[in-house]
Amino acid sequence: MQEEETKVLESADIMRVLELLPHRYPFLMVDRIIDMRGDEFGIGIKNVTANEPQFMGHFPNQPVMPGVLMIEGMAQTAGALCVAARGKDNPPKLVYFMTIDRAKFRKPVMPGDRVEYHVTKIRNRGNIWKYDAVALVDGTKVCEAEISAMLVDD
Repeated sequence: MQEEETKVLESADIMRVLELLPHRYPFLMVDRIIDMRGDEFGIGIKNVTANEPQFMGHFPNQPVMPGVLMIEGMAQTAGALCVAARGKDNPPKLVYFMTIDRAKFRKPVMPGDRVEYHVTKIRNRGNIWKYDAVALVDGTKVCEAEISAMLVDD
């Protein structure tokens, strides 16, 4: 009988996310990352709350999370996976968001929602990573895109 491979899934609480990403409030769009498999896959979690600054103007009587912030949350999740895969001894100086392709917005996201950013690596060449990303709320797809990022050491 063959032994099955055991895959260890990692996670990053908010303190680890803050180590991996340069973003801070109000522009940090990821509260934690779960089910991390190196730079291959991860799920970023964003708890959307009514007191976030974008809801003052988007929209005052009908708060809706801006689509660009969902895309940013997916990019931050992917960027954190890339940085974590390099290890604590070799962090990049910067992570640049490079491209957004095939973005689609399916349903509005409101305060009280818990958004899951599922990111899956498509490929990595040198210091550039490309990911397929899907945002879900309660198992329903609310946003999707292909995104790429570049790690910069200088």
